[in-house]
Amino acid sequence: MHNAQPWRFRYSRGSSAFRLYADQERGMPHSDPDGRALHMGCAAALFNLRVALAKAGWHPDVALLPDSRDVTLLALVRTAPSDDGGDTGLRLLAPAIRQRHTSRYPFAEKAVPENLRVALADAAYQEGAALSFPDSWHLRWVEELAEEAEARNLTERGSEQDLARWTRIGAAEADTATDGVPEYAFGPRKHGGRAPMRDFSGGKPVDDRGTTPFEGTPHLAVLSTAGDAPVHWLHAGQAMQRVLLLATLKGLATSFSTQALEWPDLRWPLRDPLTGTGQVQMILRLGYGPQGPVTPRRPVRDVLVIED
Repeated sequence: MHNAQPWRFRYSRGSSAFRLYADQERGMPHSDPDGRALHMGCAAALFNLRVALAKAGWHPDVALLPDSRDVTLLALVRTAPSDDGGDTGLRLLAPAIRQRHTSRYPFAEKAVPENLRVALADAAYQEGAALSFPDSWHLRWVEELAEEAEARNLTERGSEQDLARWTRIGAAEADTATDGVPEYAFGPRKHGGRAPMRDFSGGKPVDDRGTTPFEGTPHLAVLSTAGDAPVHWLHAGQAMQRVLLLATLKGLATSFSTQALEWPDLRWPLRDPLTGTGQVQMILRLGYGPQGPVTPRRPVRDVLVIED
């Protein structure tokens, strides 16, 4: 969320194992008070690690929440050479790690093929989550909840504080940042259309940022899990990343719609209207359009410690 990059890895040469920790100082007390989004972000980074290990011919053995005494330790990843060259499904996703960037631009009014939707849903299922594609009145309902949340966020002081901390406005700040959302990644202001876009400027003026129409019928995907505890958030984050990487390989641009998830009274109605079950963890916007720009990344020394 907001490119906070709230993860820290420790690698032990002696045990050939990685430990993934949550950097709670990079949490968002107003927008994410329970740390759900923080867990999902860390889990997405964990999935990238799994992909990288598989590509290198290693087998990642993952244990989630391995120590109940340390809530910041989210995963233990033991590694060993793979007899069969590594997980093929994971290996194939490796090129997409560097290719995928959040796109806050308009997408074409072009349908996502049904076979691709099935493949994306299967990717989520492999990680213990469900991916559905709302349509008709359910799609309009999801859009309306996102619009309501965006309106609240623009006037709610706590959300404004979180946004101010993690946005980089001004060329000097944007060009030197190592985290957060720089102004060149905000995308244009929306002028018409129903795509559930966040205004990262918070209503503040940003140079050279125009307005443009967005798609009238956005393609949204709702990612859900059976429960809503930290372990479910970690499954959801890995499922989210698997879906995003596969979508990238298949030529889709992607972005997020998290506004309604930040308000408990709006998040609850996002659930499947037919079954009334599942906990919505993320709303993805998919489509055919430009990939977003590369955003800052923290130096490796800040996120990885190697010890004997």
